Amino acid sequence: MQSGEKFGEYSKTFITDIPADLESEQFIYYKQTIPKFPEEAIYIYSFKENRMVFAMGWEEVVGYQDDEINMLAIVNMSVPEFAPFSHDLNDKALRFIHQKTEDLEKYSFTIDLKKIHKDGSHVPITARVGVHSAVDGHVESIIGRFQVNRSLIFGKVMRYAAYGPEKEKFEEELNKALFNYLAISRKEKEALELVAKGYSFKEIAHDLKVSHSAIEKRIIPLYKRFNVKSLTHLVSFAYDNAILP
Repeated sequence: MQSGEKFGEYSKTFITDIPADLESEQFIYYKQTIPKFPEEAIYIYSFKENRMVFAMGWEEVVGYQDDEINMLAIVNMSVPEFAPFSHDLNDKALRFIHQKTEDLEKYSFTIDLKKIHKDGSHVPITARVGVHSAVDGHVESIIGRFQVNRSLIFGKVMRYAAYGPEKEKFEEELNKALFNYLAISRKEKEALELVAKGYSFKEIAHDLKVSHSAIEKRIIPLYKRFNVKSLTHLVSFAYDNAILP
């Protein structure tokens, strides 16, 4: 985050509160071609048009009609305890992607969080946001899928993952930027699950086909992040905060 910049400020400079036009040819095309699962809401936001160009399923998920939902509302819909992390994750992910010029459509990230329903209730969501289209090495639009996930059990720790051609660098950048949060990445959680099963770092490295130092980089920083003093304490913390089942 740049000095003096508020959570989500970078992302918010690229979005508006203009909803999709449900009668446009573009909307109708997307509605006919994009599959949607039950209890899933989808959006496509165009940076070129500075507006939402597609929205479907939002009344079922958070109570808003598809023609009233907008990008700014979605960003501001996170419950207070998840909002700072969610806003910062959006910022850091968008900054990283803006530095890339190739294979942009292959980049995405996921986050588990709660969104505020129109009636005030909280909805457990697994959200995936990725690049939908790019032109000449620049992101033109993004797509988001918000799936209601009633199996989620939330503790104090935020969970996220990064995907793409350079997903290692992508996730490393997010880890650096989000180190001060109670958050855990997919890779860190994957290694921690094996630690909880009694595997040594050497065994985990062999199982995941990475170096011993790579496993240390996934596990050791969690001590400071979660304020724990030992591996046993770390595993106990993970169970207490629903990181591990």
